[in-house]
Amino acid sequence: MFVDKAKINVKSGDGGNGCVAFRREKFIPRGGPSGGDGGRGGDVTFVVDPGMRTLMDFKHKVHFKAGRGEHGQGSNMAGRDAEDLYIRVPPGTIVKDETGASVLADLTSGGQTFVIARGGRGGRGNARFATSVRQAPRFAEPGKPGEERWVVLELKLLADVGIIGFPNAGKSTLLSRVTNARPKIADYEFTTISPNLGVVELENGQSFVLADIPGLIEGAHEGKGLGHEFLRHVERTRVLLHMVDAAGTAGRDPVSDFHVINREIALYTPRLAALPQVVALNKMDLPAAGENASRLRSEIARSGFHVFEVSAVTGQGIRDLMFKVVELLREAEQVSTSQPETNGISGA
Repeated sequence: MFVDKAKINVKSGDGGNGCVAFRREKFIPRGGPSGGDGGRGGDVTFVVDPGMRTLMDFKHKVHFKAGRGEHGQGSNMAGRDAEDLYIRVPPGTIVKDETGASVLADLTSGGQTFVIARGGRGGRGNARFATSVRQAPRFAEPGKPGEERWVVLELKLLADVGIIGFPNAGKSTLLSRVTNARPKIADYEFTTISPNLGVVELENGQSFVLADIPGLIEGAHEGKGLGHEFLRHVERTRVLLHMVDAAGTAGRDPVSDFHVINREIALYTPRLAALPQVVALNKMDLPAAGENASRLRSEIARSGFHVFEVSAVTGQGIRDLMFKVVELLREAEQVSTSQPETNGISGA
């Protein structure tokens, strides 16, 4: 099951209490205080695991608690520090506060960590409070409590290219043809109810990650269909591959479909509308697609996008389409490396 949002509770460990003790050993007169310090409580830390793909692990387990530090002991023995608790999350996880309004961390690369709750400091034992005028303190510090908070986890898939388009435009079929992904494919709308990822490997050794983004219809940016749930997965992509059902098999006008999808992503965030886009006129193996192709080409040309006539079922035009996508990715990478970073929330 694909899960891309979760709300969990994290609590770091409390610090151990300091100890009140006095040395009473033979041949050591006036031994004095010997209470040791308490140990530090464990931190709660998120760590990115490249092998994870969803937030499924947080569907049934909501509470995560680190251990507390051991209490101090006599003979000036300090309590042991508690082990830190590491919570594995997939690449692309955004950590937000309880309200979901403030971003605390954006975890994108494998091995990246972020401490979400720091363990409490251990209390000092009575030996720490001995002075020349207070030689036998009979008190110690309690350990400090650990931090506790609710946080919201949101997953934005890390894909180079996002496939957008109306339901049944052929997105899943294309993904299954060019990658090893095996999404569900059927002739009814919303067959795909969660994003699917696959790696495209071309014969020249080049490769990229392709994501099928489901649920886009008119009004998707307002939450209609499944678009509001999954539009955020397109945000990290560098190139959009727009699939259009050129045959109009669902009874819609292909030209209208093209404009509706572009309007929805622009309303969701203008950044998406500015991404490089290549348009695939799909289902060209059907007679109706040929009749609509010239009309579609002239309309899309006004937007300045590259257009390819393809058939995800037969493979027609797919190779040229993939090589064009690689070219656009290369150009997008050159642009991104020439621009300085403006922000970036990194893990601690």
